[in-house]
Amino acid sequence: MPFEIIVTEKVDKVVAGIRDPAKLKKVEKCFAQLEENPRHPGLSSHPYDDIVGLLGERIFESYVENHAPSAWRVWWFYGPGPDEITVVDLGPHP
Repeated sequence: MPFEIIVTEKVDKVVAGIRDPAKLKKVEKCFAQLEENPRHPGLSSHPYDDIVGLLGERIFESYVENHAPSAWRVWWFYGPGPDEITVVDLGPHP
């Protein structure tokens, strides 16, 4: 069963600011894979223990790209509702 992807205002602004068509395509592919299966092998999704959500949600990190300088990642959590994923940040790996 696919998930509904919810993006925060911050993520929406980051996506709107992407000028590189190749980068935008990678972000769109990442979101599509998250929607279909957050455990898709290409995403390499794993818990991101350095932060928690505002309500104590467990945050996960997934790959937008790999083996690239400043490779982009997406940070997200399950919820707030069933079958929903909220993307809270998007950008280069810190």
